[in-house]
Amino acid sequence: MAKRAHVKRQIKYPGEQETTNFRDQRRGKDSKPRAKRRPFEEDSNIVEINARSNQVATAYLPHRDKTPLQAQTAAQQSYINAIKSHALTFGIGPAGTGKSYCAGALAAEALESGRIERIILTRPAVEAGEKLGFLPGEVEDKYAVYIDAFRDILNERLGRGVVDYCLRHGRIVGAPMAYMRGKTFGSNTFVILDEAQNTTPAQMKMFLTRIGEDAKVVINGDIKQSDIYGRNGLEDAISKLSGIPGVHIHSFERCDIVRSGLVRHILDRYEPDI
Repeated sequence: MAKRAHVKRQIKYPGEQETTNFRDQRRGKDSKPRAKRRPFEEDSNIVEINARSNQVATAYLPHRDKTPLQAQTAAQQSYINAIKSHALTFGIGPAGTGKSYCAGALAAEALESGRIERIILTRPAVEAGEKLGFLPGEVEDKYAVYIDAFRDILNERLGRGVVDYCLRHGRIVGAPMAYMRGKTFGSNTFVILDEAQNTTPAQMKMFLTRIGEDAKVVINGDIKQSDIYGRNGLEDAISKLSGIPGVHIHSFERCDIVRSGLVRHILDRYEPDI
């Protein structure tokens, strides 16, 4: 009985076979049985080109620094104290001394604490030795490339989500110098003008006359790295405004560079007589 039952299971009815063949023909398939695929054999020479590490696939989020701003040098501490106690502060000196970082961090702390309601970031739209041509997008998109450095500072101090929210709602504004005429910096505003050595004397005069009562304004730059011809607005303003009450001019030296020791050595080779 067991052998006959086994035979019955092996036998297929003619109608069943014809139905199967007709179905395969309608689908355009070969009625021959398919060959079984061989199991994948691991080979050390085979590389999956779409493979991604978890670190690369994860979006980069800068680490937020919640600690209060701490000066790394005595010059930075004097610069921080000057910003806190003066309406207008000039920070001049070589690259890597922390001029932009200290100003951006103090502005972030003031916004987070509620002492101010708006941060205005501006700088002249001057390329360093090359022309980028017309940039796509609206005015804000075109100007965004000029304030990326400050956005990184604010992301570190406030968090990326807070910065994006403030940018959408006008709490943080990147304003080109060309659109400053007619504006007034009020008492609830912290204004930072970076790369001021690329302003003309006329631009600097226009910017300085925007300052209202109790506004906080910081102007940074390196006179020796100007990308414009002739006398620049930063150098002209320092010579004219020295000694005015409420105005402080802070000078950084090459020994105050904190970016890296390599930057200090590079400047020694490019500027050996200074």
